Amino acid sequence: MSAAPVLAVERLSKSFDGVRAVRDVSFRVSAGELCALIGPNGAGKTTCFNCVNGQLVPDEGRVWLAGVNVTGRPPREMALAGVGRTFQVAATFASMTVRENVEVALLSHAGHGEALLARASGARRAQADALLERAGIAALADRHCGALPYGDAKRVELALALAGNPKLLLMDEPTAGMAHADRDAIMATAAELARRDRVAVLFTEHDMDVVFGFADRIVVLDRGRVIADAPPDVVRADANVQAVYLGTA
Repeated sequence: MSAAPVLAVERLSKSFDGVRAVRDVSFRVSAGELCALIGPNGAGKTTCFNCVNGQLVPDEGRVWLAGVNVTGRPPREMALAGVGRTFQVAATFASMTVRENVEVALLSHAGHGEALLARASGARRAQADALLERAGIAALADRHCGALPYGDAKRVELALALAGNPKLLLMDEPTAGMAHADRDAIMATAAELARRDRVAVLFTEHDMDVVFGFADRIVVLDRGRVIADAPPDVVRADANVQAVYLGTA
């Protein structure tokens, strides 16, 4: 019997003021796989993403993490269960160094809330440096986050997301606002992490070069429904996807 997928979304639905943003959505993401969630504006990508992460509670359906029903758990519990997340806008402590930011994240995941009130003061330095190495930014350890170029700040956020040793990494518009070379660099890092550490990666993205260049599988939403769930070459050739999205991208 094959292992359960890291993420299984089953018949997820969510409405706002009578408008169904997500309708009966189902898909899976396995260990070591990069799955892109795409679609035109208003397709339901963000709503679906937020239901998976626990920021929203679905009206119907289930979210399973490594075979455990985690539907409706708040983001903090999801993080402790093994879900890491990056956001469209990089969020770091600007006055702290890159290493200190990662130390704070490590202490927070270990349950030391006081770490959010003061600098980590060298605690968990070795772990932090190992995470920076994994994220490909060890050379930035002593730089203050407020002085980093945007692309490097996004890579720091990736290191922060890895602090909880996630089974599932959610990346919300990971290349938004980045130069072309930085886009490829952060996605190559995510792909390497997925393969090497068997992390399941689900990401939303508007840049189709990034999607087709790095995704192993693509889930396409339109008006809240899944209209395609297949490898990139199959999705690219899908007439329905071309009509509703790729043809106008």
